[in-house]
Amino acid sequence: MAETMNNMRLDKWLWAARFFKTRALASEAVSGGKVHRNGKRVKPSQSIQVGDDLEITKGAFRFNIIVSGLIKQRGPATLAQTMYDESEESIKVRAELADQLRAEAAQNPLPARRPDKRSRRRIIRFTRK
Repeated sequence: MAETMNNMRLDKWLWAARFFKTRALASEAVSGGKVHRNGKRVKPSQSIQVGDDLEITKGAFRFNIIVSGLIKQRGPATLAQTMYDESEESIKVRAELADQLRAEAAQNPLPARRPDKRSRRRIIRFTRK
């Protein structure tokens, strides 16, 4: 079983909680201002503790969570989900946004295939004018 800790680097926690696929991506997101701790912008190396409030922005989605656990190593997804509690409002807003994006995608379906050479030339000619 995973060993618990008192505090942990923010980028490492984001990676262990599976918000980002790699630590480098987590560090880049924190440095880019996509993660706020207790309402303030932070650095990737800053320590977090149980009870901290995090606001994580990933693309169009925003997660408002409270840290409920720290582990030494990245584990399975079921363990990662126990490391934080997401607010009901955050879940509701993300679900509504996902429905909206799905509806927009249904209205603008992708073409059945890629344009051929002649079609690409026509598209380029049309967009340059």
